[in-house]
Amino acid sequence: MTAAIGGVPLERLATTVGSTPFFAYDRALLSERVAELRRALPDSMELGYAVKANPMPAVVQHLSSLVDHFDVASAGEMQVALDTPIGAERINFAGPGKTPAELRRAIAAGAMLELESETEASRAAEIGAALGIRPRVAVRVNPDFQVKGSGMRMGGGPQQFGVDSEQVPALLGQIAAADLEFLGFHVFAGSQNLNAEILCEAQRKTVDLVLSLAEAAPDPVSYLNLGGGFGIPYFERDEPLDLGPIAANLAELLAERISPAQPQARVVLELGRYIVGECGFYVTRIIDRKQSRGKTFLVVDGGLHHQLAASGNFGQVIRRNYPLELGGEAGGRGAPETVTVVGCLCTPLDLLGDDIELPPADIGDLIVIRQAGAYGLTASPVDFLGHPPAGEVLV
Repeated sequence: MTAAIGGVPLERLATTVGSTPFFAYDRALLSERVAELRRALPDSMELGYAVKANPMPAVVQHLSSLVDHFDVASAGEMQVALDTPIGAERINFAGPGKTPAELRRAIAAGAMLELESETEASRAAEIGAALGIRPRVAVRVNPDFQVKGSGMRMGGGPQQFGVDSEQVPALLGQIAAADLEFLGFHVFAGSQNLNAEILCEAQRKTVDLVLSLAEAAPDPVSYLNLGGGFGIPYFERDEPLDLGPIAANLAELLAERISPAQPQARVVLELGRYIVGECGFYVTRIIDRKQSRGKTFLVVDGGLHHQLAASGNFGQVIRRNYPLELGGEAGGRGAPETVTVVGCLCTPLDLLGDDIELPPADIGDLIVIRQAGAYGLTASPVDFLGHPPAGEVLV
């Protein structure tokens, strides 16, 4: 049972925010997660935060003093990152659909472009010439391997992401012929993986691939983004990721493969969900309790329009419940009961917890969904059916 978030009693926090539903992000948990990574990873490994996981400005501001890079995927995310103390040279702009206007803004700001096509390379060169700025670029590579066990695969086979590895040498030639400052490579093959050995294998294959591609590079590699893909436990049988083997594998790759071949390379691990996912809580209030043919429903004032992932409609093949608890001080009311928690939207898809055991709950009680720090509000259809948006607070 969640009684407090960030040391603030839950009902007091709800009063401070002003209304339910809302997302609350625990500042101390966020800082500790980054500290945990720093303790585990090799000292020379740099850490990047994928802003797409949670672009709330207060969260990004807080992380600006804790990580080395921000990875953004839109001009909007880039502006959030630029508003922090982190330097523009530490902002990396990825994504397969950068518009000419976005490219222009990124080049003018001094951010690094992670090129995803020959078209982007040509546009970057033209924009750089028009602005009198030499664009800083890296190549996002679509690898020739897939990562098993990932919740979402973003590499291997045909992909809208990156440049197929077999096409990269030709693109490097195009970069060399243009007035572009080549910095390195980015490979991101998959996300939400809880298997350390699979991640280690992917990192080994990634390093082999980019070191091979670097032989055709116009300049020494100074930036090498190995991606991330670290998962967090969402469901009952999920085991937390073991960082130990991953850290040992990265240390070996740095010492024996990367440093001898590309001694100038700054090696970056880019994480999003793993950094921010477990620090977040979605808090919503029960507005009705009803019986339907022997089943008890708790209807809350939130739903999938804020928390699409918890409803099972964001990448789950078989729907499973996110960690869901009764908030506040509702213990001692009696034996747990089996209930189904649904949102306020007029669709059967708005299901937050199916046949779960909770202490006896009533109208006015708070429901808390954990693991809500990543891909929550901004990954949900917030305008669906016209309900108000959820609040967000960093505590």
